[in-house]
Amino acid sequence: MADNYLERHREEYEQRKADWIRRKRHLPKVSKVPQKPDDESL
Repeated sequence: MADNYLERHREEYEQRKADWIRRKRHLPKVSKVPQKPDDESL
């Protein structure tokens, strides 16, 4: 194996993770509103 193999892959992982978190924060939050069933007796 090449020198610094694990360190390089760790750095790539951290970069992908940071990009994912950055994109995630820009997405609108989806609120889950409980829906009533059509038949109230259920």
